[in-house]
Amino acid sequence: MKQIPYWMDTAPALPDRSGKDLPDEADVVVIGGGLTGLSTAYHAARKGARVVLVEKDQVGSGASGRNGSHCNPGITISPAQARQRYGQERARELYDAFRVAVDLVEEIAVKEKIDCDFHRAGRLGLVCKPKHLEGMHAKQRDLAENFGHETVVLSKSELRAELGSDYYHGALLDPLGAALHVGKFVVGLADAAERAGAEIHERNAATGLTRLPGGGFVVETMRGTVRAKQVMAATDAYTDQSMPWFRKRLINVGSFIIVTEPLGEARAKELIPNGRLLVAHKNVGNYIRLTPDNRLAFGGRARFAPSNPASDVKSGDILKREMTEIFPQLAGVRIDYVWGGMVGFSWDRIPHAGEVNGLYYSMGYCGHGVQMATYMGRAVAEMMDGNPEANPMRGFGFPKVPVPFYNGTPWFLPFGGAYYKAKDRLL
Repeated sequence: MKQIPYWMDTAPALPDRSGKDLPDEADVVVIGGGLTGLSTAYHAARKGARVVLVEKDQVGSGASGRNGSHCNPGITISPAQARQRYGQERARELYDAFRVAVDLVEEIAVKEKIDCDFHRAGRLGLVCKPKHLEGMHAKQRDLAENFGHETVVLSKSELRAELGSDYYHGALLDPLGAALHVGKFVVGLADAAERAGAEIHERNAATGLTRLPGGGFVVETMRGTVRAKQVMAATDAYTDQSMPWFRKRLINVGSFIIVTEPLGEARAKELIPNGRLLVAHKNVGNYIRLTPDNRLAFGGRARFAPSNPASDVKSGDILKREMTEIFPQLAGVRIDYVWGGMVGFSWDRIPHAGEVNGLYYSMGYCGHGVQMATYMGRAVAEMMDGNPEANPMRGFGFPKVPVPFYNGTPWFLPFGGAYYKAKDRLL
């Protein structure tokens, strides 16, 4: 069993981008080589900026290569919550951004000829109790009437044509949900950023930032310094102590995934006949899909603990039990991959992007990072080019004052996890 992400292990090999000398100056320095940073570098370089991206490991080594490889419209909070918080017009703008984000991933893949298996598989939002199905009908109506988004509610009997399991009691089918091989997309986007003129420096962590009196920054790294007119923080859940302002405003939650041995096409189709993406509508749910080579990828929170080799194995055992509870026919299947990673959550469960003390940022994707990181990279490139209206998150900036008694270490997660698991059982 490999303890590395399936997506990066089965993507084309990354070139070695380490050991290079930094230039003395750049127009833009991007800190972080995930999808946010790569997209920012790609779009800023296409605008003619001299871009330097520094990454402490390899591109895609954080959440961008460790996720479930889902690319779906829809925000983390419900449409009704969004309307209540922000009003109809602003909620619609926010929701549209998540939908356009999926389109942008597809657009980049086509334009840059990134062979990443992108296709509109459709997403099934699964309900675990019969009484929750009426909530799906209400959400369907809300999406159609207030957001212009058509979905389909499936009863338990109708769901049987989509799923080789009787575990769930219905679903909301979103036909715009997309699947892709995120490892191939990361590799392809990094190549595209370099073709556009961006410099990528791997295994070269940013260690400090000094704001200059006349504007711009000096960015300190493990391999020297570079002076930049503008700097973009694209580190999300992997933000370290060099940027404490952001750490205090993000909750970093572990998420874990197992991938089975190849099942063969016939057996895979018995599980998910139409190749849908599956997401359970629970506080502590699972996200499931078939891989391009007919394995089952099964993810979830599993344990509210950080990711490390020992923790990942324990989480993998929990996920296998959950997987076989949903799909009993997989009881004897071998698990070939298990890994974990961190997901950046904001306190209000929507992404945040903007500028603070001259530093640009986009973080807190709350589990929607594949599409939103890509989209927000483009938005930040536009913002740095003088177009603040390109930011769909404008006005939602992180609070100036952090949550009291919180320093970036989510000590409360085990208690919160127990609460939400109990809530899933009882409600």
